[in-house]
Amino acid sequence: MMATERDRGERDYIGFATLPEQVHRKSVKRGFDFTLMVVGESGLGKSTLINSLFLGDLYKNRKITDVQDRVEKTTTIEKKTMEIEERGVKLRLTIVDTPGFGDAINCEDSWRVCSAYVDEQFRQYFTDESGLNRRHMQDNRVHCCLYFVPPWAHSLRQVDLEMMRRLHRKVNIVVVIAKADSLTAAEVKRLKSRILDDLDEYQIQVYQFPECDSDEDEEFKQQDRDLKAAAPFAVVAADTVLEVGGKRIRGRQYPWGIVDVENPRHSDFTKLRTMLISTHMQDLKDVTQDVHYENFRAQCISQISQHAMRERGKLKRDSMGNNHDVVITDTDRLLLQKDEEIRRMQDMLTQMQEKLKATDKKHDSIIDV
Repeated sequence: MMATERDRGERDYIGFATLPEQVHRKSVKRGFDFTLMVVGESGLGKSTLINSLFLGDLYKNRKITDVQDRVEKTTTIEKKTMEIEERGVKLRLTIVDTPGFGDAINCEDSWRVCSAYVDEQFRQYFTDESGLNRRHMQDNRVHCCLYFVPPWAHSLRQVDLEMMRRLHRKVNIVVVIAKADSLTAAEVKRLKSRILDDLDEYQIQVYQFPECDSDEDEEFKQQDRDLKAAAPFAVVAADTVLEVGGKRIRGRQYPWGIVDVENPRHSDFTKLRTMLISTHMQDLKDVTQDVHYENFRAQCISQISQHAMRERGKLKRDSMGNNHDVVITDTDRLLLQKDEEIRRMQDMLTQMQEKLKATDKKHDSIIDV
C-alpha cells in the first residue's frame, strides 16, 4: 500500500517546485547591484557610517578641504564602487556621495545636483531599456538615499525640507540622525518626534516599510515593529575596534566611557544595518523599479507621444494643404481617433500634474526653525 502511494506521488510530480531554486542559482550567478546615495553636510560622519555598514574603507584617499574652500563650494557628485562577496553571493555596491552639500553660505540650490543625478540615471536606464541590446544592462539607478540630519538641529531645517521635497518622489529617502552620542536619550526621542511632525506637516514621503505577511513568524514580526518604531534612525558610527571585557567591539572611546555602536541602547546602527542590508534591500530596489522609475518612464512616454502626435498632425495638415481632394481612409480615421484618445489622456495627465504642483506650492514657503 505504501509503495503504491509513493509510486502515485512520483507520477503526479511535475517538477516546477524547483523553480525557486533555479531562480536562486541564476540570481547568485549574475550577482546583485545596489546604489546608495548619502546626503548631508561635512562632518556628520557619513564616510565613517558607510565604512561601518559595509566593513570597508571607501574613503582612504579622501582629502579634507580647508574652511576657506567651503565658503563658495558647490555640491558635487562623487561615486565609489566596490565588489562585496558573502557566502557566495556577490554584491556590486555603488556609493554616491555629495561633497559640498550644505557647506556653502548660500545653500539655495544644493538640491539641484542631486536631483539631476537621479534623473540622469533614470534617463540612462530608460535609454538602455529601449535599445536593441538589453542583455547586459547595468542598473545605476539610486535605490536609497540616506539623508543625514545634524544632532544640533532642533528639527528639520529649511535646506533639509527643500532637499527632501525635491527628491521624495524620485528616490527612497531614509532619514538618519547623525552623531547621536552627542544627545541624551530624551533629546533623541524629542528630535525624532519633531522630524516626524515636520515630514507629516510638509507632506514629505520618506521610505515606508512594507507590511509583514500574515504567515511570517512572530520573531520577524517583532523585528519589523522595532525597525518601524526606530525611524528616523539615530546612529553612532566608528571605524576603530576596541577591546572591552575580553570582547572586541566597534566603538568610540570617551573620558566617561565607551560607546558601542552595535549596542541598541547606545545607537540605532544595528537596526539601520538590518533594514538596509538584511531585510529591506530588495524592497528598496522593487519600490525604485515599480514606483519611482515607472513614474519617470510614464513622463518620458507621455512626452514622446505628444511629440509624435504633433508631428503627425503637422504632416496631415501639410498633406491636406497640398491636395484638397485627399480621401480620408478608414486607417486615417482610426489614427485620428487614436490621436484624439491620446490627447484626452494627456489632458488628464496634465491636470493631475498641475494638482501635484499646486500641492507643492502650498508648502513652498518653508520657515527655518
